[in-house]
Amino acid sequence: MTTEKDLSQLSTIVTNEYVRKYLFDDEVLDPHQIHDILLRSIESFKQKGYGLWLIHETSSQIITGMVGLWEFFDEPQPQLLYALLPEYIGQGIAGEASREIIRYSFDTLGFRYLVASCDTPNLASHKVARRLGMMKTKEETINGKPTTFYRIENNRDETPTLFEFLVSK
Repeated sequence: MTTEKDLSQLSTIVTNEYVRKYLFDDEVLDPHQIHDILLRSIESFKQKGYGLWLIHETSSQIITGMVGLWEFFDEPQPQLLYALLPEYIGQGIAGEASREIIRYSFDTLGFRYLVASCDTPNLASHKVARRLGMMKTKEETINGKPTTFYRIENNRDETPTLFEFLVSK
């Protein structure tokens, strides 16, 4: 079940001019589209165990951005997604949140690798991907926009068993 607060918090992020420029190719989303994103994320969590998480400042609970796993293009699994409001860029927030998503993807979901794509001009996003240990794999033009892809491998010998996951918590 979605609440007005959920919708308001997601709207704060996705309607921001900077976030919109890179995440939605500068398309202005209407409230119905934002609601659809929220519903899609909730349904994805129910069915697949992943979606979008909001990032809050620890002390104030102010929304700083979002992070998660999202299905883009025709990839066989979701991609790492991170987006911060511009006033929070450069503080290590995207990297910290993304490291948790990578850990969750490998340790809980059992992914063997994770991909992230970013608009080629978005230098801050490239910096985050490289700091996460992701390697640049290719550049493509998608919908007329230059896009760079990064990938990180799961270096664990095996996917964790349920017992390993429960014990490690």
